[in-house]
Amino acid sequence: MSSRTLAPLLRQSLRTTPRKPLQTVSRRFLNTETAPSLYSARAHVVGARTGHVDGENLKIDLTMAKALGGPGDKGKTNPEELFAAGYGACFQSAMNAVAPTLGVKMPSKPEDSVVESTVHLVGDMKKLDMGLRVELLVRVKGVEKDKLEQIVEKTKEVCPYSRATKGNVFTSVKVETM
Repeated sequence: MSSRTLAPLLRQSLRTTPRKPLQTVSRRFLNTETAPSLYSARAHVVGARTGHVDGENLKIDLTMAKALGGPGDKGKTNPEELFAAGYGACFQSAMNAVAPTLGVKMPSKPEDSVVESTVHLVGDMKKLDMGLRVELLVRVKGVEKDKLEQIVEKTKEVCPYSRATKGNVFTSVKVETM
């Protein structure tokens, strides 16, 4: 078959083939290596999981969780609790920043917007093959569930913790209205 007879067939097949709409992929252009620092937090850790942490505004004693074979001392914490606290607070702050961009007013009472975060240490300690899994439960009063889901989806793109863990830490987010 010559190229003259093949060309019309190709043109016709291209016309009848349904085209997929172009999808815009949200890309991150922030170069974290060279971006200006907005804030720096420092921690001085001595004694690993059973030690002590000092920071500018932080003095925390650490304990090994009972589930990991430690004493789980009252009044002391562990890295997973600290990560859960940081992730939850950061995610909620990002939600509050995102909501107005979607035309949503978040509740003014702190107790009407809650993020419960659970960080699981997973894997095998004996093989030193461990990682993290995160569950976030977002509960907000006075915002329709579909709007809240939109806020959460955009927050995943904005929250520094979500960005840092994306593709590395399995994270599930459940949304509920109060």
